[in-house]
Amino acid sequence: MSDAILKMESISKSFDGKEILKDFDLEIGRNEFVTLLGPSGCGKSTILRIIGGFVKPDAGRVLFEGRDITALPPEKRNINTVFQKYSLFPHMTVGENIAFGLKLKKKSPEYIREKIDYALKLVNMEGYEHRNPESLSGGQQQRVAIARAIVNEPQVLLLDEPLGALDLKLRRVMQRELIKIKQEVGITFLYVTHDQEEALMMSDRILVMNKGIVQQEGNSKSIYDEPQNAFVADFIGDSNIIGGIMVRDRLVRIQGVEIPCVDEGFGNETPVDVVIRPEDLEIVSPENGYLRGQVQSVIFKGAYYEIKVESKGYEWMIQSVDPAPVGETVGLTIDPDNIQIMHKPVSADEEVIRDE
Repeated sequence: MSDAILKMESISKSFDGKEILKDFDLEIGRNEFVTLLGPSGCGKSTILRIIGGFVKPDAGRVLFEGRDITALPPEKRNINTVFQKYSLFPHMTVGENIAFGLKLKKKSPEYIREKIDYALKLVNMEGYEHRNPESLSGGQQQRVAIARAIVNEPQVLLLDEPLGALDLKLRRVMQRELIKIKQEVGITFLYVTHDQEEALMMSDRILVMNKGIVQQEGNSKSIYDEPQNAFVADFIGDSNIIGGIMVRDRLVRIQGVEIPCVDEGFGNETPVDVVIRPEDLEIVSPENGYLRGQVQSVIFKGAYYEIKVESKGYEWMIQSVDPAPVGETVGLTIDPDNIQIMHKPVSADEEVIRDE
């Protein structure tokens, strides 16, 4: 990446003899919003802390605008971090919390005044300067923490699950605020989360991680529509994942039924994994479906019904605006474009990575 502002080269890190990262590489472009997405323990927060200077790697180096900053302490890096725990000083007002880093840098009172006003306006907290942090809601405290980081004018802002402690409604509000801030300020964001919807909504680029390894990298649409393995398909949204046989190009056999698809290059009579998103399955009359099954349950989710259909020992999940009666025999059909074919694991290591 020619315009990379940040690079990690061959980073390795272990804790108590357990390897978290091994020969890990990462490049982040200027003004890019990159999200590290994965389950707990996959190494994403360790990456953030190494970049921020809070953890020293066992091997490898971190480059910032081409300069090696691996050994620099956090305060010497033009990088700020916002954690899930906001760490606001309770004995200081909102304005004093925002100004803290600027005072350490011995900025003038006029400069600090301008920056406080700017930051409060940016996070929609005008009029809160003299409030005590303990009187604020969780969302308001998070905005103050972000304002405190932004006034230092970092070129890179690291965010470690910053919205994890907020309720769903507040998280949605803060997600939109972060996108707006990123657009207005023009800095690089590196965001860590285990929330798939959050990552899909906010990111320019997502790295899906498991056990310290990037499983797939791409934009939101490519990762959701074209998962490269079973782990990604299962982790990103809901999926039906079932074994099948690739009969030949553009034809797959699922539960003994040959169904048209669009994938090629898997060979003939090849065992494969088949991924079908719940929203892509359509319930039809039994005689009009590729597959046939019995409705096991119907749950109203607000925007759609979640319907479980049992067919030959496999329970299909369907998301539809039209319910079907429990116990009814139905058919299931699918557009060929919405069938995703993946290779089955070919080694023990790949099996662990994909199925963990």
